[in-house]
Amino acid sequence: MAAPLIRGIILRVGVEFRVNWISRGLSTSATCCRRVAPLGPMPNMDIDVKNLDDLEKYRSYTRYLKVAEEERRKVHWWKTYRQYLSQDEEKSERIDIGLPNKRAPRSKEVKERKMVMRENHENSELERATRLRTLSIPLDEVKAEWERTSGPYHVQKVAEHYGVYRDLFHGATFVPRIVLRVQYSLDEEHSLPVHRGNVVTPSEATIQPEVTFEAEESSLWTLLLTNPDGHLRDNDAEYVHWIVGNIPGNSVQSGEQICHYLPPFPAKGTGYHRFIFILFKQEQPIDFTEDCLPSPCHSLESRTFQTFDFYRKHQDYMTPAGLAFFQSQWDDSVTHTFHQLLNMKEPVFEYDRPPVYHPPQKKYPHGEPVRYLDRYRDSQETTYGIY
Repeated sequence: MAAPLIRGIILRVGVEFRVNWISRGLSTSATCCRRVAPLGPMPNMDIDVKNLDDLEKYRSYTRYLKVAEEERRKVHWWKTYRQYLSQDEEKSERIDIGLPNKRAPRSKEVKERKMVMRENHENSELERATRLRTLSIPLDEVKAEWERTSGPYHVQKVAEHYGVYRDLFHGATFVPRIVLRVQYSLDEEHSLPVHRGNVVTPSEATIQPEVTFEAEESSLWTLLLTNPDGHLRDNDAEYVHWIVGNIPGNSVQSGEQICHYLPPFPAKGTGYHRFIFILFKQEQPIDFTEDCLPSPCHSLESRTFQTFDFYRKHQDYMTPAGLAFFQSQWDDSVTHTFHQLLNMKEPVFEYDRPPVYHPPQKKYPHGEPVRYLDRYRDSQETTYGIY
C-alpha cells in the first residue's frame, strides 16, 4: 500500500507545480502585451459586418478608384506600409537642378491622341493591313516619340540605379531632357554607341567620340566626361577625361577645349568603372580660364576633379540637361595608356583570397566523392574534379 500512496503524492505535487508555472507565465505575458486604446478611429469601424448585403455597391471600377483616391488623400493617424518605407527618403529632400518641364497641357495631349485615333479608324488601308497582319510599324518614329515623352524619365531612373546623381551631385537630381548621342568609331563602317550603362572596352574608346544633340544655333553648351570610380588615391575624387565649353549649337568641334580627351584607364583588378557624359546648357558665354588644363595634359594630379565643385562654381550660368554613360574594365590597352601617355607604372590590384576551408578528415569517409582524399594531401599539384 505504500507504493500507490507515494505515487499519488508525487503526481499531485507535479500537477500543482505545473499549474502554478503556467499561471505565472500567463500573468507575465499579459503584462508584456498590455493593450492600449487606439489614438483614433480604426479603419472600417463604421461598417456593420452583420449586414454586408446592405452596403452601397460601387457598381463600376472607376467609381471605386475615385472613392479610394479620396480616402488616400485624407489625413489619418496611422502610417501605411509605403510611409514606413519612405521615411528615410522624406528626411533628405532631393533638389531638382535640371531644366524646367515645358510639357504641353494634358487636355491638349488627349485631344491630339483622340484625333490620331479617329484618323486611324477612318483609314481603310491601315485597317486592312492590320487584319491581314502585314502592318509594319516605323520603329524610328516610335523611338523618337519615346525619347520626346517618357524617355528622359527612364534615363533618370537608370542613372539613379547606378548612383550617378549620388556620386556626382551629392544627391541632387535632374531629368536629362536633351537626348545625348555618343558614338565611338571602330572603323570606317562600324561605330559603337553609348547608351545608359552599356559596356565599352578601353580599346574601343581610345579615340575621341562623336557627340551629337539637338540644339539651336544661338545656344551654348558644355560637355563633360568624368570617371568617379578610377581615382587611385582619393575615393571621393574623380578623374576628368574630357571637357569642352562654350559649344555653339551642336558643333562640339567648334567649342573651347578646356581639357583634351584622355582614353579610359580602369586599373587592373578594380572591376567596372562608370564613365559619364554630362551636357550642360549655358545661359551666356563662360570664362573657363581657371579650369583650363595644358594640352596635352597627362598628369593625374592635374586631372583630379569633382563634378559637384565644377557645377557649384558655374551654377549661375549653366544647367545640366543631358546624360549618357558607359561601363568599362581593364584590357591590354590600359597598359599602353599608363606606360606611354601617363608615363607611370601600371597599378595592379589583387585580391588576397583566404585558403579553402576543409572540414576535419574522416577516417571512414562514407558517402564522400571518389577523390575525397585529394583534399588533404600535402602536394601542391592541381587536382581536377574534386568538387
